[in-house]
Amino acid sequence: MIVSPLPWFIAGPLIAVIMFVLIRLGKQFGMSSNLRTLCTISGAGNYSEFFRFNWKDSIWGLVVLLGVVFGGVFAFQVLKVEPPIINTETASQLKEMGFNSVNQSYFPTELFSTSSLFAIKGFAILLISGFLVGFGSRYAGGCTSGHAISGLSNLQRPSLIAVIGFFIGGLIMVHLLFPLIF
Repeated sequence: MIVSPLPWFIAGPLIAVIMFVLIRLGKQFGMSSNLRTLCTISGAGNYSEFFRFNWKDSIWGLVVLLGVVFGGVFAFQVLKVEPPIINTETASQLKEMGFNSVNQSYFPTELFSTSSLFAIKGFAILLISGFLVGFGSRYAGGCTSGHAISGLSNLQRPSLIAVIGFFIGGLIMVHLLFPLIF
């Protein structure tokens, strides 16, 4: 069964309702905090003070994480959502860089395939970007979803500053670094 993604006028209000419920329950939303919870469950508290907290208070976040993972697998395997059609100018620029899977899949197979993972360049990109994302989310006190959705919903100034930084970093990556890498 091939379906289209939810339009913004349905998905946006659903996110708003979920955020309203979380705010009323006194909960914060963010995916990077789940990594801290998983590390705590795994015993990282024996090595670092940062991981010494009552992880059972954060179990709801792990349920959200499982929902995201299984929802993504369900949507990919069962719903067969059509990949988005990228702007023709952007698509031609990507094809010039060697991305021939433009408009054919959600993730470029030139980056997200086992052959790319086991190539030196692909492995280095994943390793360095994973480190930068982990460092950045810890340094910023949360990830993009936590700051952009939960933090801005709570009108937190640090989240506004972080989101502005995320956008500036994204622009630098796309316009300066990405063409150098590919």
